[in-house]
Amino acid sequence: MTKKALIAMSGGVDSSVAAYLIKEQGFESTGITLKLFDNEDIGEKKEKTCCSLDDIDDARSVCYKLGIPYYVYNFKDSFKENVISRFISAYENGTTPNPCIDCNRYIKFEKLMRRAEELDFDYVVTGHYAVIEHNAETGRYLLKKSADSSKDQSYVLYSLTQKQLAKTLFPLGNMTKEQTREIAEKLGLINAHKHDSQDICFVPDGDYAKFIEQYTGRTYPHGSFVDEGGKVLGEHKGIIRYTVGQRKGLGLALPHPMYVKKKDLDKNEVILCENSGLFSRELYATDINLITCDRIDKPIRVKARVRYNQSEQSAVVEQIDENTLHIVFDEPQRAISYGQAVVLYDGDYVVGGGTICRTPETK
Repeated sequence: MTKKALIAMSGGVDSSVAAYLIKEQGFESTGITLKLFDNEDIGEKKEKTCCSLDDIDDARSVCYKLGIPYYVYNFKDSFKENVISRFISAYENGTTPNPCIDCNRYIKFEKLMRRAEELDFDYVVTGHYAVIEHNAETGRYLLKKSADSSKDQSYVLYSLTQKQLAKTLFPLGNMTKEQTREIAEKLGLINAHKHDSQDICFVPDGDYAKFIEQYTGRTYPHGSFVDEGGKVLGEHKGIIRYTVGQRKGLGLALPHPMYVKKKDLDKNEVILCENSGLFSRELYATDINLITCDRIDKPIRVKARVRYNQSEQSAVVEQIDENTLHIVFDEPQRAISYGQAVVLYDGDYVVGGGTICRTPETK
């Protein structure tokens, strides 16, 4: 019996070529675009964000050219609850969110996979650059880095469960971006040279604080910048406007460079330090997901990343309870931010990861 594949299509070149490759592999293919928000909801009047009408038109055009059905699914309520609300809550609580990970976790590989099962599809397909393998000896599905290291997206996919990995296909995992565009050009796809989306889709201008204030209708009170000894250095413009490691945009005239170290919500203070004060060797992560194993039974050496664009760093990880990891780096790491993901690697394979919740000084 022919397997059925539901292909998540953003209107970009990656998901379009993924659709073509899956169809060529003999799957009964259907393309879908997820409607995640209306532009009016995020203060945009023009259709210039991903999931806009232009993107829907591009995805529909590709599906027509490939001869496969195409539909638009309304996931706006789920996106508001699981991505936008989490994004706002993180900033309001002094942490730094990662909405792309939340979107993958709660929308594409939870809500969408559930919808696919309800409609009797065997697989969900996306244009992510990563590889899924099955280890016959252990019976586990593994997540591996993309062949194109410059496009690898394994970091934002660490939360995939064994069930989700078993029902997901990444046709672009062993390809480079250049190869993807070459296929799109040969097919004459409308989006062969379409630029990749760089910004968070619902904050297209990158001004997170303005988005939060417009979306919530709330204003965030000014407070004090202070040094680590509590000395007042000036006035900040609302605690949501600052992230750990930030130097630019503080609006202060100081005798030497200072950076955001942390935020005190109770006092509404932003604590600044010199660059040397931003480094930590240890962190704790919660809300964990492990891929290569069910549990880390003893300390193991890994490579780790504490942000998407960081190079991997040598470390030792220990699982201290069912939902917490303790990670000690060989070398101190700069500007570890609560709310971001730490993702662990063994060579090219993702061991797992979690959400950074504290460093030892905040016990």
